[in-house]
Order: sequence, then structure tokens, then C-alpha cells
Amino acid sequence: MKVKTKGSKVNRAWINDHVNDPYVKLAKLEGYRARAAYKLKEIDETLHLIKPGQLVVDLGSTPGAWSQYVRRKMSPKTATSGGAAVGALNGTIIALDILPMEPVEGVLFLLGDFREPEVLQRLTDEMRGRQADIVVSDMAPNLSGIASADTARIENLVELALEFAQNHMKPQGALVAKVFHGGGYDQLVKRFKETFLVVKPIKPKASRDKSSETFLVGLGLKSS
Repeated sequence: MKVKTKGSKVNRAWINDHVNDPYVKLAKLEGYRARAAYKLKEIDETLHLIKPGQLVVDLGSTPGAWSQYVRRKMSPKTATSGGAAVGALNGTIIALDILPMEPVEGVLFLLGDFREPEVLQRLTDEMRGRQADIVVSDMAPNLSGIASADTARIENLVELALEFAQNHMKPQGALVAKVFHGGGYDQLVKRFKETFLVVKPIKPKASRDKSSETFLVGLGLKSS
């Protein structure tokens, strides 16, 4: 006899929501690997961040939807195939994640943990002395359900992205980072305001209503 559990009900509800999600359907139609592409798309269309010719660093890139979106923006006059633009790439995209990522044409992918110094060194080496125009971070830790521990993990990843932007991004550049409302959020907003000339919190329409995620965008580094 099968016993229905609360967990199985939640699971079925999530699957049902996912299958009927308009952004999931749109991602399949337009060849993106995940609905997350539309979060970055809305942020970019609001603030006009990503342009051909730039160096963009994509942190926490897997499965690659953000890199796909950036790739399209850097090849605006070419046809698309499988979610990524084909043809000449006008710009440089470096993606990094702890999980493997299927190749995106023209995107350099590095496998490794951003928290490890040697991985960070590999990333900076691949930048070949250039500074990033845009840093995008969709990094998020595996959540344990223990609020204090999860808050610390989230803060740590955002702090690392902030530190990277301060050290490896052009003064007029922009950082887009995923954060979560709750413990630690106000402190992260404070850190962004200490670091950037302009700070904009954005909750894209593609971010589920039930989710506590939002995105902080920092524009223009303050001089130290």
C-alpha cells in the first residue's frame, strides 16, 4: 500500500507549477536551458548593462542559461541555434561553476569552486590582464534548512562576488548578484551601498512569487 506523504504532495505541486510555468515553456521555445535566462534578460533590459565587445564573467553559471543570454547579446545580428547565438562573437564570456556545464559556443567554462584561491587564480589568469565590464552571479549554496547556517553561506558567496568585482572589474562596471530576503539581507544591501555608486534591488517577473530570491545590482565602483 502506498502512503501519501506531505513531501510527495509538495513534490507533485512543484512539478505541476514547473510544467505549467510560462517561463519554462518560453525557455523551451527559445532554446534556453533554464527559465533563469529571463531573470537576467529583465535586469539587462531595465538597466542596459550587456553590450557587444564587453568582458562578462558569469559566476555560478550552470546550466548555462545566463551565458546563453549574454552570448546572444554579443551576437545581435546572427541567427540563434540551441539557445546560443552562432557566428562571430563580439566580446568575451568566462563562466565558472562547481558543477559541469554543457558547452555554449564561444563561452570559456571553468569547472571549480569559486571559494578556492586556486580556482579564483585560474579565472583571473583567463582574463589575461583585462578587467570585467560586467560580473553576474547566480551563485547559491545548497541550503540546509538551518537559517543561521544558510544565511552565513549566502552572505559568504555574495561577499566573494563583491570582492571579485572590486578587484577585477572596471570602475564603471556592474555587478548583478542573487541574494535572498531574510537574515543578512540588510547587511548585504549595506555592503553594496558601501561599494557602488548606485544600487538597485530587482525582483524579476521570472523569479517565482514564493521564492525569497531577489537580485542586487551595483553600478559603478566607489573609489577606495
